[in-house]
Amino acid sequence: MKKTVEANFDGLVGPTHNYAGLSIGNIASTNNQSVLSNPKKAALQGLTKMKSLHDMGLVQGVLAPQERPDIHSLRKLGFNGTDADVLAKAAKEVPFILASCASASSMWTANAATVSPSADTADNRVHFTPANLCSKFHRSIEHETTGRILKSVFGNDEHFNHHPALFSTTHFGDEGAANHTRFCNQYGEQGVELFVYGREAFDAAKPAPVKFPARQTLEASKAIARQHLLHENKTIFAQQNPNIIDKGVFHNDVIAVGNRNVLFCHEQAFLNQANVYNNLRQAYGKDDFFIIEVPESRIRVETAVKSYLFNSQLLSTSNDSSSKESMTIVVPSDCQSDQQVERYLEELVAADNPINDIKVFDLRQSMNNGGGPACLRLRVVLNETELAATNSNCLIDDLLFTTLSQWVEKHYRDRLIEADLADPQLLIESRTALDELTQILKLGSVYQFQI
Repeated sequence: MKKTVEANFDGLVGPTHNYAGLSIGNIASTNNQSVLSNPKKAALQGLTKMKSLHDMGLVQGVLAPQERPDIHSLRKLGFNGTDADVLAKAAKEVPFILASCASASSMWTANAATVSPSADTADNRVHFTPANLCSKFHRSIEHETTGRILKSVFGNDEHFNHHPALFSTTHFGDEGAANHTRFCNQYGEQGVELFVYGREAFDAAKPAPVKFPARQTLEASKAIARQHLLHENKTIFAQQNPNIIDKGVFHNDVIAVGNRNVLFCHEQAFLNQANVYNNLRQAYGKDDFFIIEVPESRIRVETAVKSYLFNSQLLSTSNDSSSKESMTIVVPSDCQSDQQVERYLEELVAADNPINDIKVFDLRQSMNNGGGPACLRLRVVLNETELAATNSNCLIDDLLFTTLSQWVEKHYRDRLIEADLADPQLLIESRTALDELTQILKLGSVYQFQI
C-alpha cells in the first residue's frame, strides 16, 4: 500500500474579514454583528495554526481566499458605473447586500467542498464537489471561484476528479465537509463516509428544525455520494437532531468530530442516535471503533456551541497502524475559558481512549464569526502519488509561512468596520494582494478580475 496522509488545507483569511452578522443560525456570528474586526490579526492567527500543524509533522496546505468585495455579483444585481460607483450605490441602497458581497467567509474551508479519497471511489481518484452553500447569499457566490482554486491546487486529471456544485436551490442545499466525516483503520484503506443532513427536502412530513434552517439536505448528500462513486455498503446517511439545530448547531461539525476509528460527539448530535452508531459499527467492520459520547449532564448543547468543543480537529500524528491509538485534539482557547469544558477535556485525555493530547489555539477573530479549528480546514486524504501531483506551492513549510506572514503584514488592514466595505481603496488593496498571492501560490488566473 502506498504511504497515505490526511492533509489539512486551511483557508487563508481574506483582507475584508469583518463582522456583519450574516449567518442566521450561527449564534456567534449574529451576536458579534458590527464589532470592530482585525483582518491582519485574523490572517496571522490562521497562519500560526497552519505552521503549528506543519511543525507537528502533518501535511498542511493553504487555500486562497475569494475576491472581495465581489463587484461582479453587485453588477449582476443591477449596479453599474465604475467600481467606485457600484460600491457607493450599493452602500446607500442595499448595505446588507454589500456586506454579503464583501464577506471573508471562504476562510471556513470546511464548507468549501466535500472530498472523497481515492481508496473510497470506484475510479480510484480523489473526488471534489464544491458546496453550493445556497442557504446563505453571502456564501452562495463562492463556489465557482472555489472550484477554480481547487483545480489549481489539485490539477492532475489522472488523480483528481472535479465536479461542479449541485443545483443552487435549497432542495439540494450542500454545506460541504462540515457535514461529512470519514472513518477508517488507516487513511490509505477503504473507509466509511458519513454524510449528515438536516432535513429531507422532498418530504415535508419528515422531522426538521423549526427556528433555524437546516442547511444540508439528504438529497444533496446522496447526490454527492453518487457523483463520487462511493460504495453503498461503506456510505452512511444520518440526520442531525433537529432540536439542536434550533439551539445553534448549524453544522454537524459544531456537535461532532471524527477521525480514523474515533467518533467524538454529544449525546444529542443525531436523530435516532443508537441506530447511527450501529450503522457505523457495521460498516466499519472491526471491533476497535471508539464512540466517545458526551452526555448533556456534563456539557450542555448551549455550552458546546459557545465553546466550540466539538468544532475541534482530531489529528493522528503518524501513519503507522498504531497511530489510531494516539490522537491530538485541537481546540480553540474558548474551551479553556469555560471551566466545565476545560475539566472535561482534562478527563478525556486521561481516560482509556485514543485521544491523549490537547493543542489550544487562539482563534478569537474567527470564533467571533462562529468558526473554530474544524471550520478552518478541508481534509484531503492523499497517497504519495497524489501528494506529488498536488501544487506544492500551496503546502506550508517554513519559507511559505514566512512569505505569507510578510504578505499579510504588507497588504492587510488592522481594523475594519462595515462602513469601510464601501471604500474603493479596500477593493484595490484586496485585488493587489490577491494578484500577488496567486503568484506566490502559482495558482494562475483564478479570480474574475484576472480573467
